[in-house]
Amino acid sequence: MESLKGKNVLIVGATGGIGAQAAKLINGSGAMVYMAGRNTDKLQTLATELGIEADRVFEMDIANEASVNAAIAKVLEKTPVIDILINAAGIGVIQTMDTLSAADFERTLQTNLFGSFYLVKAVLPAMKAQKKGLIINIPGVLGKVPMAGAAAYSASKYGLVGMMQSIREELKRTEIRITNLFLGGVDSSFWDTIDLRVQRDKMIVAEEAAKAIWFLCQQPASGVVSEMVLQPFNHQAI
Repeated sequence: MESLKGKNVLIVGATGGIGAQAAKLINGSGAMVYMAGRNTDKLQTLATELGIEADRVFEMDIANEASVNAAIAKVLEKTPVIDILINAAGIGVIQTMDTLSAADFERTLQTNLFGSFYLVKAVLPAMKAQKKGLIINIPGVLGKVPMAGAAAYSASKYGLVGMMQSIREELKRTEIRITNLFLGGVDSSFWDTIDLRVQRDKMIVAEEAAKAIWFLCQQPASGVVSEMVLQPFNHQAI
């Protein structure tokens, strides 16, 4: 396994339940952690808790290309090398087709798919210049197996998977690695605004999901974990 000590790790969506827990684990392993997200107050609070300097926190609205480009430019002013990019940002819309609005469908794709596109496009040139890097996205199990009411969410996550698979083909002759983490049923704030009866007490806790990200950050240099699936034992979909 590769050591995280001294690695430059950018976590986008660091204030979410999974992102924040991942930041704690990765920071505790000796990495130089940079965090980005929409809520800078929450980011600064987390940074203070973890002992991360305030100038390693960046405001970013992943759904806005200009915001993504501006934030990545600021990160690259601090460090020319981004060893690992973790995209933990995203939104969830679970609604049946008869209640799903075009606006919500577009908003889901704009954040989960277009936002991921903006982010990878902004980071890839630096990784190509350093001739290595690791990009971790979290499509979720609904990026592999559809669920009733998840037309918008699955569309965005299936699109993300297809996009990253295509980019992987472009990068085959480089040492830039791409990993997709398919998480299913994580007890996080994702479910707070979703009107769906679920058994959150039987879901994976955010800390365990974060451990999967932490593990993937340390995958051996001689290989790549192309994808990992982690889901509740009692809610297996794959």
